[in-house]
Formats: sequence, structure tokens, C-alpha cells
Amino acid sequence: MAIEVTHEHLVVERRRPDARRRRWERTYRRTLLVADALAATAAALVIHGAYGRWTAALLLPPLWITAMLTHRTYERGALGLGGEEYLRVLRGALVLPALAGAHWLVTHDTGLLHDMTLAAAPAVAFALPARYALRRRLHRRWARGRDRNATLLVGPSRGVLELAAVLRRAGGPQEMRVAGVCLSDTDHAAEIRALGLPVLGGAGDLDDVIRAMGIGTVVVLPAPEFDAAALRRMSWITAVHDADFLLAPVLSDVSASRLAVRPTHGVPLLRIQAPNLSRFARLPKEALDRSLAALLLVLCGLPMLLIALIVRLDSPGPALYRQQRVGRYGDHFTMLKFRTMRPDADALRAELAHLNSNSDGLLFKVKGDPRITRVGSFLRRSSLDELPQLINVVKGHMSLVGPRPPLPEEVEEYTPDIKRRLLVKPGLTGLWQVSGRSDLPWDEAVRLDLGYVDNWSMSLDLTILARTGSAVVRGTGAY
Repeated sequence: MAIEVTHEHLVVERRRPDARRRRWERTYRRTLLVADALAATAAALVIHGAYGRWTAALLLPPLWITAMLTHRTYERGALGLGGEEYLRVLRGALVLPALAGAHWLVTHDTGLLHDMTLAAAPAVAFALPARYALRRRLHRRWARGRDRNATLLVGPSRGVLELAAVLRRAGGPQEMRVAGVCLSDTDHAAEIRALGLPVLGGAGDLDDVIRAMGIGTVVVLPAPEFDAAALRRMSWITAVHDADFLLAPVLSDVSASRLAVRPTHGVPLLRIQAPNLSRFARLPKEALDRSLAALLLVLCGLPMLLIALIVRLDSPGPALYRQQRVGRYGDHFTMLKFRTMRPDADALRAELAHLNSNSDGLLFKVKGDPRITRVGSFLRRSSLDELPQLINVVKGHMSLVGPRPPLPEEVEEYTPDIKRRLLVKPGLTGLWQVSGRSDLPWDEAVRLDLGYVDNWSMSLDLTILARTGSAVVRGTGAY
């Protein structure tokens, strides 16, 4: 017989010893608190050494800790996340001159206003590196399987399969460890077990599963059975065990920066900001693309000449391969690459159609392609064959970061949804390259490219550029 979840029942349940907290969180928070106190003390000593005033030096550490608490830098949702955590620290640092300014309005003490304004910079300079070091240490522990958050997925099998695939593709250290699944459609349990995920029951078994497995986070995916009352009950059950309760939105692949809660008559509506792809917004990207590509061409000029010579000596044919590709808004351009195949490669494509490893989509890729030359194989694995595309970037045909440049015949087969890829310039690298390149199925490559278009930002570009180096070294999917 199911137990009715009431307020009184929750109060009794909360007293039970099996409502567990994650020990690592308490330890991590205490360590952050000590690190912040030391950073504020160091900044206070800097200010005292420069101006010889003890008032600001004595006030700075407690005010800094108060600012960090006020801006929720120790909150569970920010621990180990990096960008969001650092932004909260920076916003908290602005509190110091603001408080000193309020004090000045009352006392007209310019000394404290001066010292607190200058103290914000050294406090941030000490606090951010300390938090970065602690975050790296935490990520190393996650990578070794320690301190990870046991996560339960609740919802329909299709949604669970999609989310589990995204979490597995993400790579790198993750806080979440999927410990099991509670299905709303238990008839499809075999599909989930095939992924190696244990099916622990249905949505009605949530309380028992959390208790037995020590679940720290419950992620609920959209399902027709989960109305407002059902979700409310699940959130109550989760709260009893002091676990996080997360709702996966129906619309996926939306960056957090585009989301905002807009309360309307007591109803929290989720606002999704439209992608900002205006020419003005992309001016910094254009400037970075062309200047950095020009610099790389200067630095790589001699190596590129050497590669061109080796290509010519290795096999007959030109050093550069020219091919028509489709750029932004459907404009055609000639893309340059170092030649990695025999000169008659295009003519032989039809004979190799049965070997296409991307037969699920429009891409044509063959593992162990016999048309590739000896030098070409090395150039592809190392991505050196793409260096001439820097010329395309300087000319404005391509970007350093963007979707894969498609062939005209591929674009002819695009659906209206896929054509959104053409709203931005194709890139020398992109989410597709740092996520597996040719090993990705067609649908996943499209999802990544559309996600990039919708969520584009300069910070996303810089993140992809930072990840490109390790992706090139691994050589995953490069053939």
C-alpha cells in the first residue's frame, strides 16, 4: 500500500538517520572558506603594507567572507562548476567598494572607500587561483571515481537514453554518476539495461530507491504521466533525503546563459532568449578570426611549405586540394586543404560507397580509405591537412570555430531544420571535432552543429579552441 506523502510524514522522515548528506561537500565548503579567508587576509596585508591603515585590513576578511556567502559561492549548485563559481566571486568582490561607498555617504571617510576599492583587486587575484586549484583537485577526484554524485534518472526510456548518451559523450570529469534509472514505461527496461544502466523500478519506487542507493541527485525527464501533482510529490520525497531535484527541460541543447526564470502571477515561466547572430554581435569574432589566422599563417608559413613539398614528392598531383564548399547563407567558396588522396579520388568515390561508415546520413567517410596516400594518412590524423584553411579564414569565407563546411550536394539534401547550420560561417574546428569528428553518427553531428548555432558566444568559441589541441593529439575520429 502506497504511503501518502504529507507534511507530517516528511517531518518524521527527516528525523531518520538514512537522510544522508554528501560528506565531500562539507569538506569542500570548509576548504573554500579557509581559502577565501586566507586570500582576504593576504589582500588585507597588501593594503596595510601600502597605506599603513589597520581599519581596512581588519575589516576586509570578515566582509569578504560575508560577500561570498551573500553571493552563494558556497552553494551546492556552484561547487566545482568553474565559470558560474568565478562569476559569483567577481560579483561578490563588487560589494567591498559598494559597502565602503555607503559608509562614506554617512561619515565622509575617504580613506576606507579608497582602501576597500583597491582591496577588491588583490582579493580576487588571490581567491580565484585558489578556487581554480581546488576545483582542479576536485575534478581529479571525480576522474578517479571519488566524491561523485550518485544520480538517479526518472522518466521515459527514450528521454533516459538521450540524456545518458549526452552525459557519456561529455567527456572529462563529471560530478554526476548515473547509478540507476526509474522508468515511467517499464516495458522498455531491456533497452536501458543494454546501455549498462540498472533499472531500479518505476517512478512509484522513488522513495525506496533513493534510500537504498544513497542517491544525491534525482533528474526527472518529461513524461505524460508526470503532471504537476506527481512532480510535486517527487520533489517532496527527494527533499526528505536531502538530495537535489532537477527537471530536464523538454527543449534540450540550450545553454544556461539563454535561460531565465520569469515569474508571472506566481507561475515560474522559463524564458529562452533567442540566439544573437547579428553582425554587430559577431564583430569581435570576425576580428579574432582574421587576426589570429593571419598570425598563425605567419608562424606556420615555413612548415606549410615543407608539407607542400613532401606531398608533391610522396605522390603525383598538386600539393593543395581545392573543393567547392558551402558557407554562410549558402554562399559557395573554394576550400583549401593539403592533398591527402590520389588525384583520381573523386572518380573512385562511387566504387567505395558500400564502405561508407556514415551511411546513416549525408557524410561520406571510409575507414582505411584506399585512396589516401601514405603522407595523407599522417596529415589527416594530425589535422595538418587543414592548415591551408587559415587562408579561407583570412579571406572571410570561414571562421576558426563553426560547423563543418558542407559540400553543395549535401546541402541540397538538407531539411529546413538542418539549414540553420548555414546561419554562421563554417569553421576550421568546432563542436563536431572536439566531440569525436568522423566517429560521430550523422544525427549527433547535426545536433552539435545546431547547438553551436543556437548557443554561440565568444566564450563558447574560446572553450572549443582550448579543447581542439587535445582533440588533435588524441586523433579520435580522424581518418
